[in-house]
Amino acid sequence: MVGGLRPGDVGAAPAAVDGAGQHTHAAAVIGSSGEALAAAVPFMDAGLRAGDLVVLSCSLERNDLLRRELGARATDVQTDARISLLDTRAPDALVAIRKLLEQAAGSRSGRVRLVGETRFGLAPRDWREGQRYESVINTLLSAEPIDALCFYDRRSLPAEVVDSAAATHPVLLVDGVARPNPHYLSPPDYLARLPLPREPLEDGDPVFAVDDAPVLAALRHQLAAALATVVPDREQREDLHIAVSEIAANAFRHGGPPVSARLWAAADRLVCTIRDRGTGYGDVLAGFQPAHGADLSRGGMGLWLARKLWDHVDLLPSPDGLTVRLSSALR
Repeated sequence: MVGGLRPGDVGAAPAAVDGAGQHTHAAAVIGSSGEALAAAVPFMDAGLRAGDLVVLSCSLERNDLLRRELGARATDVQTDARISLLDTRAPDALVAIRKLLEQAAGSRSGRVRLVGETRFGLAPRDWREGQRYESVINTLLSAEPIDALCFYDRRSLPAEVVDSAAATHPVLLVDGVARPNPHYLSPPDYLARLPLPREPLEDGDPVFAVDDAPVLAALRHQLAAALATVVPDREQREDLHIAVSEIAANAFRHGGPPVSARLWAAADRLVCTIRDRGTGYGDVLAGFQPAHGADLSRGGMGLWLARKLWDHVDLLPSPDGLTVRLSSALR
């Protein structure tokens, strides 16, 4: 059951959400404004009638289109661009969703109903982050009272991204009917199959390299000095250093020697790797939210901070240990 649309529901008259608390997550592949309206308006209308907190997180043009169709009822619809990864990374998008859930607790139904359109970006490395996000929310929000309908516009998205909707959504909305999706993959299965190609910068000489770092403090200091030479924006430089320092701390604390680090830089991009002899993270969902929930005093924030502060974080296990690769565009 996904997106407030139960298998067999017709888009023109979706079944009322039963308020059972289960997260539901559907995808609609569209190719026109008419298809977007046909999929979303009945879904939103049902939410408004049920007393849900209805939220839009699409492109500005799509939000305007849907609001015009709703007419006066649009005043009861909120907008939050963070959920679609607009200038936001997945951990902060999840924080935004949880704040909406807190707000919805005071609504008549206690549920959030979301129409979204994830911003996948232009390059394959950017697509991966959106694809990961669409997958992990199936587990991270599985017990939450939120119904989500996600648009995939075949006119603007690469075919590979459109095809990924079937792997990350348990139900697809096809010709106005919600259908069980036999191609859906659980997040562990999907993330394990997601390709992680080498960053092109890694084929050149690093601007910084250290092998078998003796102690964490020294490595942190060396990384700070290296970042100072290649990251011109002070705020970004500090953010990147905080995150990579946390990954280095994890390597010393949980991985084991030798711990090595590499840094590659171009005028517009930075790649950093931290490698240790550990076996890696046991949970493929690690880092999308703090390991110990809202209680940040308990720690467990290293990978979460990395996902918050770097554009891309890849976990690359091998027989020799684990490499955490971080990369970001430079401001």
